[in-house]
Amino acid sequence: MKTKGIIFGALLLIAVAMTSCFGLQDEPTFVEADLLGLWGEGSANYRDTIPVHFVRFTAEQDATGEYKYGREWNEDDDVYEEDLLPYGNGWFKYKLVKRDLTEIHLMDNDGAKEPKVYVVQKLTEYELTYKDNSGKTHYYYKCGERE
Repeated sequence: MKTKGIIFGALLLIAVAMTSCFGLQDEPTFVEADLLGLWGEGSANYRDTIPVHFVRFTAEQDATGEYKYGREWNEDDDVYEEDLLPYGNGWFKYKLVKRDLTEIHLMDNDGAKEPKVYVVQKLTEYELTYKDNSGKTHYYYKCGERE
């Protein structure tokens, strides 16, 4: 009986160890510092497109310290970064928690500020990929600073 208990205990220990190796790990956590800088939206193969939609994530924090500021613009619409008024249209607040990138877009007329939550799939020093709530995947690539 004592031998069966030892065998059962050993099997239980092996089973617990095996489950920790297969799929029960924590979800990935991305480093917010990798977001900082200028990004251009492209396609899955970034060489296929020349970006016209840009996003800049900054380290500037809002008054609460919970969010940081960013800006986005689309040069196809003849809008450029220097056209954006501080904290108005084109500006957003963001935070990254594990895989969830939350953005709250600011409006000149103090309009609706509904948070948008994206699920980050990949974030490296040079690539950012996330899915929006409709399931569409967005691909961004780090751009060099522009004059």
